[in-house]
Amino acid sequence: MKLLRRTYDWVLGWADTSYGATALFILAFIESIFFPVPPDVLLIALALGKPLKAFRFALICSIGSVTGAAIGYALGHYAWIAADGNFTAFADFFFRNIPGFTEELYAQIKALFDKWNFWVIFTAGFTPIPYKVFTITAGVFQVNIFMFFLASIISRSARFFLISWLIWRYGPGIKSFIDKYFNALALGFTALLILGFIAIKYLI
Repeated sequence: MKLLRRTYDWVLGWADTSYGATALFILAFIESIFFPVPPDVLLIALALGKPLKAFRFALICSIGSVTGAAIGYALGHYAWIAADGNFTAFADFFFRNIPGFTEELYAQIKALFDKWNFWVIFTAGFTPIPYKVFTITAGVFQVNIFMFFLASIISRSARFFLISWLIWRYGPGIKSFIDKYFNALALGFTALLILGFIAIKYLI
């Protein structure tokens, strides 16, 4: 936990430099593959410092995240399973070093993709569920790439632009609200959205 906290503080430190926007893109990019700290923390800090550029920062964050997702998908597709059907050394490295990314979770995600498809990516992209786990496994399980990018673009943009809009609209006072309630609200919104489509499916 101390290492994670130091990493978190290091990420926030970029907001006070002239390289904040570049750091935001890189952070969003690598978070989609392996990095444990979400880009939201730097996005919030940058948007609070320069509210008039809040939407620009959201766009940078979205582009970085979806670009990283493409790399995650490619890694899963080409570098995860060896010719003999076993995990590669690269996959084993992720299982050993990426927090929460276990072989058990990997097997569970396969079942989720089979059942929910688009909504798995959307939920992972919009909510606090680790997005990196799903970008890589989408490539492993050969999820339709058009659907993958569509879900990623919509969900990641919705998340980051919502945060930027809240800061632009309500200013510094909204930060504590975002810190305290955003994850719960994101999960609730996604759950309602999925339930709505399920209802439509059975009513039509």
